[in-house]
Amino acid sequence: MSSKQLYRVSYTNQDLVYEIYAEQISDEALFGFLKIIQPVFGNQSQVVIDPSEEKLKTEFDGVKAFYIPIHNIIRVDEVERRGQCKIHPMGDSASSNVKSFPLFTKDPNSKG
Repeated sequence: MSSKQLYRVSYTNQDLVYEIYAEQISDEALFGFLKIIQPVFGNQSQVVIDPSEEKLKTEFDGVKAFYIPIHNIIRVDEVERRGQCKIHPMGDSASSNVKSFPLFTKDPNSKG
C-alpha cells in the first residue's frame, strides 16, 4: 500500500469542469475555500501528450498551492493512482453527470 495520499478534485471554473490531482488538500487556511497543495500532472517521459492536460500544466506552471471556493467543488476523492487530468464543458444536457446548482435571486424591482 502506498504511503503517499493522492486526491482527485473536480470543480467548476467559468462553465468548465476541471479534474486535477493533488498530493494534499486543506480547508484550514481560508474560510469557504479549499486549498489544493502540490498539483500533480503527467510524467515528462510520456510518449503520448494529451492537449487538455498540457493546457492544465501550462495554467498551473509554478503553482505550489491554490484556492477554490467551496461552492465550486463538485467532488473530492482519495485515489490510489493518478489518472488523466482534464477540462471538459459543464453542459446541462441529459447525458451530463454535472448539473448547475440552481440560483434563485429576488427581482430587485418586485415588491415584497
